[in-house]
Amino acid sequence: MMKASILALVLALAACAPAPQTAKKKDPPKPPEPVGAQKAFFQMYAATRRWAPDANGFQMQSITTASMAQTGGKFAGWRAIFVSPSRRASRTYTFSAVGDEGLSKGISQGQEESYSGPRGQNSDWPIQALKIESDKALEAALTKGKGAEFSKKNPTIPITMQVEKIKKFGNPVYRVIWGASTSTSSFSVYVDASTGEYLETVR
Repeated sequence: MMKASILALVLALAACAPAPQTAKKKDPPKPPEPVGAQKAFFQMYAATRRWAPDANGFQMQSITTASMAQTGGKFAGWRAIFVSPSRRASRTYTFSAVGDEGLSKGISQGQEESYSGPRGQNSDWPIQALKIESDKALEAALTKGKGAEFSKKNPTIPITMQVEKIKKFGNPVYRVIWGASTSTSSFSVYVDASTGEYLETVR
């Protein structure tokens, strides 16, 4: 009788026990995606504040890797020079969406270098002046700057982009470049980085 009671108690407890839960399947990690200039710039700026709270932007250049080409004005990474008037110094930061070709994924920084003011035509600009994302700048360059026509005639020429402030324009500008650099390019377009307005086509 005692054995029967114990058996009944065990069966009752087993019936009340919660059913074993199956482990939830984790979603596979998303592959890295190209990043726009504005997003990368402010990611890097957050890091520069630990170096120099008064940091301004000076120049920014897109980075393309073999594993991630330019897509709609977004790139594998961006390299930016920030300057600090109070420290009279500059520092280069890099933001990369991939760890590839010598790039570290995320933010990396270079050594501090001296800065004594504008360099040639280039000068620094306040952080908040970069209001337009690079995909919008490319769109303006393709349509209003006649970039689409040039690309159609020259489909193999890659697009690079840089942000700078030059004496000719009041705000910092995007320079959308067909080619690896301004020195080797025969076609580029300036777009205002604060308003998104098309400014000039350089041939």
